[in-house]
Amino acid sequence: MAEPGEAETGANAGIDAEFEDGRYLYCVVDSTAETEFSETGIDDEPVSVVTDDGVGAVVQPCDSPYDTDDLETVREWLLTHQEVVDAAGEAFGTPLPFRFDTILKGDDDRVREWLADQRADLEAHLNEFAGHWEYRVGVTWDEDRVRDELESEDEELVDLRERIDDASEGTAFMLEKQYDNRLRDLRRTRKEELTARLHDGLEPLVRELEEVDSRKSLLGSDTSEDVVQVAFLAHEERETDIGSVLDDIAGEPGVELRFTGPWPPYSFAPELDA
Repeated sequence: MAEPGEAETGANAGIDAEFEDGRYLYCVVDSTAETEFSETGIDDEPVSVVTDDGVGAVVQPCDSPYDTDDLETVREWLLTHQEVVDAAGEAFGTPLPFRFDTILKGDDDRVREWLADQRADLEAHLNEFAGHWEYRVGVTWDEDRVRDELESEDEELVDLRERIDDASEGTAFMLEKQYDNRLRDLRRTRKEELTARLHDGLEPLVRELEEVDSRKSLLGSDTSEDVVQVAFLAHEERETDIGSVLDDIAGEPGVELRFTGPWPPYSFAPELDA
């Protein structure tokens, strides 16, 4: 499913710009256990849980979609959406998130009707994802150290450097291009090896794993310079084993690892439409 950070508003394509009564939808949760839940949502609206026979929808009242050209306001809305879903996950267990700006026209009774109509699918998904959370791993390395190692270990680079030092200006320019291309290829190969090692270590422990754009955080901002970043869905009981795999990789000289989670399964849960 789409992450909140992707700012997709297609769930409301064609919806009236304004309507008398509606419910903004954050997520669906297992509400079989009576749990107190009180959060403040977008634009400081009160958030509540509408339930029907053990399935609940975390909602807030609204009378129009959330739409603006102010990027900072959009970011605040996205952050609030994510915070409410995170809080629901802490209170009820793994939630099924909606995309940002998914709205059901009608009141709480209309939400209950939708829950009743979709109960079979919602219960199956809630059972499927129970205890499973999204985690993210970003790996960076010391660029200077990697370059020094590649330059000292690769015979072709050593030979090119010696030829560059002895060449005329025009020839040296061409050799420098060859040198840079060779260094780029070696760096890409090392990245592929690191990615393969990460996959090989994690795949036996997780249910789903995918590479993600290392420039993007959950909120969609350019905050990272990771060499590789993966997101994966795993059961909470696997955290210790996953940590051991990551410790081995992080123990390599010049390698730094960032492990975040548990998050609600933003990247892996089925897309819910209302």
